[in-house]
Amino acid sequence: MFKAKNSPFNVLASLSFFATLVVSPSLTHAETKTPLANSNDPYKEIRLEAEPQPLAQNVTSVSQLSDVKPTDWAFTALQSLVERYGCIAGYPDRTFRGKQATSRYEFAAGLNACLDKINEIISAGLADKVSKADLATLQKLQEEFAAELAILRGRVDALDAKTAKLEAQQFSTTTKLTGEVIFSATAGSGGANNVSSNLTLGNRTRLVLNTSFTGKDLLRTRLEASNNLAAASNTTANSLAGALGTNTARIGPGPATSFIDNSFALSLLDYKFPIFDNKVTLYIAPISFPDEFFTVLSPVASNGQGSISRFGRFDPLMRIAGTSSLVAFDWKVTDRFKIQAGYGSSRPADATLGGQGGLFGGSTIALVQLLFKPADNLDASITYTNTYHQSNTLGTGLVTAATESINASGVTSIRANSIGGNLAWKVTPKITFHTWGTVIFADAVNTSASTTFTSWITGLTFNDLFNEGSAASILFGQPLNRTSVSGSADLGKVNTTPYHLEIFYRYRVSPNISITPGIFWVFNPEGVSTNTTATVGVIRTTFTF
Repeated sequence: MFKAKNSPFNVLASLSFFATLVVSPSLTHAETKTPLANSNDPYKEIRLEAEPQPLAQNVTSVSQLSDVKPTDWAFTALQSLVERYGCIAGYPDRTFRGKQATSRYEFAAGLNACLDKINEIISAGLADKVSKADLATLQKLQEEFAAELAILRGRVDALDAKTAKLEAQQFSTTTKLTGEVIFSATAGSGGANNVSSNLTLGNRTRLVLNTSFTGKDLLRTRLEASNNLAAASNTTANSLAGALGTNTARIGPGPATSFIDNSFALSLLDYKFPIFDNKVTLYIAPISFPDEFFTVLSPVASNGQGSISRFGRFDPLMRIAGTSSLVAFDWKVTDRFKIQAGYGSSRPADATLGGQGGLFGGSTIALVQLLFKPADNLDASITYTNTYHQSNTLGTGLVTAATESINASGVTSIRANSIGGNLAWKVTPKITFHTWGTVIFADAVNTSASTTFTSWITGLTFNDLFNEGSAASILFGQPLNRTSVSGSADLGKVNTTPYHLEIFYRYRVSPNISITPGIFWVFNPEGVSTNTTATVGVIRTTFTF
């Protein structure tokens, strides 16, 4: 475009390079969209701000540009622009890339930036810092690129107007709304009652307000409504588990008792924030559960995108004791080792329940989890919990209360020590092997009676099967079951080992819609050989926004 190398016009001819630096990082590179970071639950790792994009870096000396040499023909012009006007920028790697091609619009954008810099100098009463020759050159450039400058400034004005409108109409400057809606068509048969259920259509809706005050902290407020009785426990009227007589028939996206009439209620309220240079994250939650904070390694843990059964999602230690509050911390010791620990109680706000409420008077859990990453494709964890249960049940809801209790007379409360191990191995980029196992040692508080419970599962998940973003899984394991007893306890009706087999395929219709058909069988449900195999079929549709 400019050929006369000795013309005074060349003092600003390097603006063609400069325009590339100022503009191309933001105008010519495609915008990178940041996905929700949660392989397990779409509400756990929500990022409130987009990741920073590569931006031009201002330089104060030409020597900071690694690819500009004093022997370059444009060196003097660049030096003038940097030292006199400060309107040269480099790429993040401190290169100038002067040979890179540029369009007239990119040049106009660079010219506009330089004009703005010179206007600032003049407005500051430093007009003598700008030479007449440079002003004359800028005037010529301004005339030459008048059309492009007008379009550019028009776009900026339009953007300013849209930004002002968004700021005036936005819900909040600190809060982002996300949501998930699940429709589930479910039918089951067999179980302890050996019946066939109705075909049901249930739903669950969650609305989450994600608030950040510093950009690093996160306050979550979740409202939930449901009528999904296929996911409710056997003690809930008209539930699938009640019809079949076993909680092993419960499907994944389950409501609490208070969420079965489509009335919205607060189901999660927690706050986490980093300390010690982001090495430690503190967590406090008046309403929460261990799996909302503690890392779950299973790729099928999400109840909207993962396993269709309640049992298949994750280790029962994340459900034990039925706690509803949690105080915890996450300490990233190294990039490959992390410690998580916390304490929770079932009735944290109850001050008068016969001394059995508050932070320390109800059912409680103390939990420690060690997470290891031996290799880039391998994650493992070891979990220990110490729990106190006000009643004679572990409170997981994975089997009926009678099955997860100590079968002995006079037992009113339980203490349990539990150990669990999890492993997720990415065999290939698209195939993951995952497994967990749990042993629970439960002792009656007021009598000599003990019971050991075990549970485990193993599975394969195939990612991007037939379609990008889709996945299929096959799971096989043993639901929670009594395996040994001592003292006055006995096995009761439990006389065999139950097994769970599950197959499902999640088809990704779009980034916000997925459909998951699946089926699971429970053999010897509740550990009783005379109980008929429970068969449950599900078609789940999940909408996220």
